[in-house]
Amino acid sequence: MHKAVFLDRDGVINEVIFRNENTLKPIAPWSMEEFSLLSGIKCPLLNLKKLEFKLFVVTNQPDIAKGVIDHSFVTKVNEVISREFPIDEIRVCPHVDLDGCECRKPKSGMILSLAKKWDIDCQNSFLIGDSWRDMEAGKKAGSTTILLEKHYNRGVEADYKINNLSQVAGIINKIDSCRQSR
Repeated sequence: MHKAVFLDRDGVINEVIFRNENTLKPIAPWSMEEFSLLSGIKCPLLNLKKLEFKLFVVTNQPDIAKGVIDHSFVTKVNEVISREFPIDEIRVCPHVDLDGCECRKPKSGMILSLAKKWDIDCQNSFLIGDSWRDMEAGKKAGSTTILLEKHYNRGVEADYKINNLSQVAGIINKIDSCRQSR
């Protein structure tokens, strides 16, 4: 079986947007003009590939269901991400909570379907995100959770916390080495 790193998209791969300056709630970009990749993440992702991890993006995009954006915009964003980074596959949940789907985080449906398709061992895999929904989805899938700490996610629990993605390969390599030496 393969090992994987499951990455949230907004806040981990690309910048989030704050539409109202009085709120701390981050949201996904709604246009290519708002979309920008986070700097300094290509090298950490390449390092994870060198450690022989499959890389997947698992992202909730409820603005599709709300009619704010359409699938074609999300496809454009995902094409940019796939072109820039060594991502094996991107999964998108276009639903809102009321839809009750199994793919919307904090449920683990996207992770588990990727694990089945790609023969992934979730117990030896990781989820990196910036929200409680991400951490909960990772836990439900049986993966180790890593929170990318931001000013808007204080108090979110995770197995590990990092300040930036450049720290992730070292942490994952250390945990993976310990697991293999058991």
